[in-house]
Amino acid sequence: MNVFFKLIPTTGRPLYLQLMQQIRHAAETGALRDGDQLPGIRTLAEELVVSPNTVAKAYSELEHDGLLELRQGSGAFVCVKRRTRSLADHVQAARRRLGDLIERLREEGLLDEEIKRAFEAELLYAAGIVRKR
Repeated sequence: MNVFFKLIPTTGRPLYLQLMQQIRHAAETGALRDGDQLPGIRTLAEELVVSPNTVAKAYSELEHDGLLELRQGSGAFVCVKRRTRSLADHVQAARRRLGDLIERLREEGLLDEEIKRAFEAELLYAAGIVRKR
């Protein structure tokens, strides 16, 4: 396993969420495989120059989500096979929900351009690029 994680403290997005997203992405794209061991909490915290609590929280959340298995004294291991939904399943479900939302917004009288601007603004906010007014 040779995976590189990079956290950007200036985005406004919590560092543990950035780490979780990167680990998830690595598992979904095959960069991390079932059974791969992640660096220990202290080791990864030192590499990323963050508090060990940041890494511990990310690992704990990913264990709760079923992506990692934490073994006392052994570390964190990827559990891709335990995941019941693939990235494609998540994308398909998201597209269905977005389609339903767009339909409802149109019924409420919003134009496609207004929906698009609102969606883009929310994406920028979620990424920490802009702040809500």
